[in-house]
Amino acid sequence: MQAWQVHENGEPSEVMRLAEVDPPTPGDGQVLLRVRAANINFPDALLCRGQYQVRPPLPFTPGVEICGETEDGRRVIANPALPYGGFAEYALADARALLPAPESLDDAEAAALHIGYQTGWFGLHRRAHIEAGETLLVHAAAGGVGSAAVQLGKAAGATVIGVVGGADKAAVARELGCDVVVDRRSEDVIAAVKEATGGRGADVIYDPVGGEAYAQSAKLVAFEGRIVVVGFASGTIPSPGLNHALVKNYSILGLHWGLYATKNPKLIPHCHEELTDLAARGAIKPLVSERVPLIEAARAVQKVADGRSTGRIAVVMEGAA
Repeated sequence: MQAWQVHENGEPSEVMRLAEVDPPTPGDGQVLLRVRAANINFPDALLCRGQYQVRPPLPFTPGVEICGETEDGRRVIANPALPYGGFAEYALADARALLPAPESLDDAEAAALHIGYQTGWFGLHRRAHIEAGETLLVHAAAGGVGSAAVQLGKAAGATVIGVVGGADKAAVARELGCDVVVDRRSEDVIAAVKEATGGRGADVIYDPVGGEAYAQSAKLVAFEGRIVVVGFASGTIPSPGLNHALVKNYSILGLHWGLYATKNPKLIPHCHEELTDLAARGAIKPLVSERVPLIEAARAVQKVADGRSTGRIAVVMEGAA
């Protein structure tokens, strides 16, 4: 089979190599899946760079989120078991963790429904307990993680403010349904959000960026608001001033979605049922901005690594839906 492999750490376009290898052999509790589509996530770039919290042995195949097919023909969503990731014709996965792919979504959309949307659902509902009528601010609103949060926020009845970088991404955020869009490259984010909220700020802030975005969040969070810390795509991990959180009465909530697989695994299929229902009703639909063949996977991962993508880029195999 064909598979992209990383033999040394570095930039994806430099270290990912397409090779002909034997299909992996399932271990105890694992299943072999034929990959139909693999969604590209920022952690794939971090894996290539050796900067992710999980460091599989070299060589490994990146790709942490797929829509695959079982031997009996079922379409499923899975997180491949590294080092046999999803940028290959076949991947391994935990048989107990397979989720049914929604019939309302094609393969690329189904692959993109998992990590970003599960993270958004847990962040907004499980951690922040967002309520209808509240204001949600989403940093990097046109990206893969942010676009999911925007759709989930709208589905929950919130007013959504999207912060983006550039006119093209602003257009995407508007199409996603953001009530207010702020272009950080041409606007003062703090002034624009305060104007949009009458000076009150946002009840819930969803931050996959860190760095300057978090500093803005602390200035824009409303009384009894919640800042959900999802990641640090900026590369800078902020150091929050807890005295500020005390004085202003807001909460800082960390979200590591992967922990639920070991700490409270029953919540993951429950969340998937909620997401499947929302997708069936048309309330959410993963934004797949680009579909590429397997041979273009390294270029596509680099594009995500460089922050030049909107929504999700999916590697789609020949014959996929």
